[in-house]
Amino acid sequence: MSRTWSLAATVALPLLFPPLAASAATIGVVAPTSGPYALLGAQVIAGARAAAEATGDTLVEIGEDCEADAPAAGVAQRLVEADADAAIGFLCGETLTGALPQLATAGIPVITLSVRSNILMEDALREDWPLFRLSPADGDEAERISEIILERWSAEPIALIDDGTIYGRELTSSIRRQIESSGLTPVFVDTYRPGQEQQLALVRRLAQAGARRIIVGGDRNDAAVIARDAAQENVPLQILGGDTMRAADRPVPLPDGAMAVALPDYSALPSAADAATTLRGRGVVPEGYALPAYAAVQIVGQAVSAGGSQPLTEVLLATQFQSAIGTVDFDERHELTRNPLRLQEWRGDRFVAVDVPTE
Repeated sequence: MSRTWSLAATVALPLLFPPLAASAATIGVVAPTSGPYALLGAQVIAGARAAAEATGDTLVEIGEDCEADAPAAGVAQRLVEADADAAIGFLCGETLTGALPQLATAGIPVITLSVRSNILMEDALREDWPLFRLSPADGDEAERISEIILERWSAEPIALIDDGTIYGRELTSSIRRQIESSGLTPVFVDTYRPGQEQQLALVRRLAQAGARRIIVGGDRNDAAVIARDAAQENVPLQILGGDTMRAADRPVPLPDGAMAVALPDYSALPSAADAATTLRGRGVVPEGYALPAYAAVQIVGQAVSAGGSQPLTEVLLATQFQSAIGTVDFDERHELTRNPLRLQEWRGDRFVAVDVPTE
């Protein structure tokens, strides 16, 4: 079956397509099956298989080798030979970079569940590669944190601290630029040494500066150590971190009230109830990439059923989809129209969405 792919004006399609029982789509699932990312790949495959069983789609499963010199062209060739309508997964940028040119020629759109690189998306738009993103993009984290600071804490003394990593520095630098452009200057900006058993000196300097709202560009355990030491010093700090806060709650537990801007627990969403039940019935915990993969299969299936003879990329751009992770639609840059990161608060043993002001 031949296909053409273009970014022409979107077709006149209804805005909303309900999930269909059988979309008769052939969907490539590209995910690691060995190596350090095999566990994540297993989540992708399990979610895709459960969705395909429910929708009647056909899956073509292809292992992904996340190495810079991996034969990504072979991945693309297998998808072409399988006559795939679209492909999902692609947890690694190296695979996308190598496969997208050939997939563009074949008219096979790709929905990545993981790769956040803005540079790769800019390349895809410039080269007319059919790449769509079902994950946050680089910058979404800083944008959402900046919005929260300006909307909720504009009158509060803000501190920005990072662990010296590229991630931490870039996150806090971007936040600083955004809030300072709106007239809010942090009272404290510094880099701390990560992985320490205690951060008393840092806590005392934060207290001396009068900081009360602390944005942490670092990992969960560092944030937990800072929060613990602040409580010991009777320093009232409200800590807000990024998506890295979604990690194992050890060795130092995170205290109630600590906040994160992170992806939600999709399994707790009403839209995910049936999919989560299905996954659990198959012995799969609905976490990580399992539900996003389930949703990606639903999206492709709905697009194939709705599009008829229209290029699938145009259908993906023109349509609003209902999925296990909620309503999904893509903007003209092939990104999610809504930033998927949410403000959440640690309560007991999990992050819970925050819907009311923190004051």
